[in-house]
Amino acid sequence: MLPIIVVTFLAVFFLLLALYFGVTSVRSSPKYELKRRLQRLARDTSAQGLPEDLRAEIIREIPPLDQILAKLPLTRDLDKKLDHAGLNMTASRFLMLAVAGTVIGFLVILLLSKSFLIALLCAVMISLIPFVFLSFKISQRLERFTELFPDALTMISRSLRAGHSFNSAIQLVGEEIQDPVGELFKTAYEQQLLGLRITETLSNLNERVESLDLRFFTTAISINNDVGGNLSDILENLAVTIRERLKIRRQVRVYTAQGRMTGYVLGVLPVFTFLIFNILNPKYESLLYKETKGMFVLALAVVLQVLGFLVIRKIIRIRI
Repeated sequence: MLPIIVVTFLAVFFLLLALYFGVTSVRSSPKYELKRRLQRLARDTSAQGLPEDLRAEIIREIPPLDQILAKLPLTRDLDKKLDHAGLNMTASRFLMLAVAGTVIGFLVILLLSKSFLIALLCAVMISLIPFVFLSFKISQRLERFTELFPDALTMISRSLRAGHSFNSAIQLVGEEIQDPVGELFKTAYEQQLLGLRITETLSNLNERVESLDLRFFTTAISINNDVGGNLSDILENLAVTIRERLKIRRQVRVYTAQGRMTGYVLGVLPVFTFLIFNILNPKYESLLYKETKGMFVLALAVVLQVLGFLVIRKIIRIRI
C-alpha cells in the first residue's frame, strides 16, 4: 500500500512540476511578452501610433475573461495597475490567485475557529491583501522610477552634447539605467524601431507610469520637436529640478518620522494587546467574540482604529 501512495505522490508532483515549468517557459518567452504588451497597448485608447484595424485585431485575440474584466467598472483599470506595478501577470490570473487565497484562508480559519462569522471577517481581510500589495508595488516602483529618472535625463543630455542622436541617447538609457527606467526606455526605443515616432513612444510611457516628471519630459520633447531649441540644457535643468525636489522630500520625511512612528505604534498596539490577553487569559476577552454585542464593539473598534490611522497618515503626508 505504501509504495502505491509514494508512486502516486511522485507522479502527481512531477506532473505539476512539468506543468509549472511549461507555463513558466511560455510566459517568459519573447513572443508571449510581445503579445502581452500589444494587448495592453491595444486596450489603451489613449495610446498613440497604433492603427485602428490593428488595434481591433489584437483585441479579438484577448481571452474572453480578460475582455469581460476590462469592461467591468471595478476591474477596468486592473490590467493597467498591474503594468504600473511591474507585475508580469494578467488581470484574470491576479483575480484567480486572490480568490483562491481568500477561499483557502476562509476554510482554514473556519476549521480552526469553528466560527463562520470570524472566518468571514478574516476572509474579507485576506481578500484585501492582494490589492494592498498591488498598491504597495505601484508606489514602490514609482519611487524607484523617480529616484533613477534624473540620472536618465543627465545621460540623455550628455549624449546629445557629445554629438549622438536623440534615438541613440534613448537606447543608451535603456541599456545602462536600472529598471524600471531602463525597461521603459528600452521599450520606447524598440517601438520606434517598429515604425512609431519616438515622440509617440515616449508619450505612451505616460500610460505605464503615473509620474509627473515623466510628463514634463515628454512635453518638453514634444515642444522641442515642434519649435526646436537647446534640448540638452532643458533636460539638464529638469534633472536638477527633480533632484532638488527629492532632496526636499527626504528632509520632510526626516521631520515627520516621529509622527509616522506614532501612527504605527497606535495602529499595532491595540491588536498586539488583544492577542497577548487572549494568550495569557483566554476567558478575559472571550465575550467580545462570543456575544453579538461584543462583536459590534470589536467592529466599531476596528473602524475607529482604521480612521485614526488614516487621519494621522493624512496629517504627516506632505506632498511635494
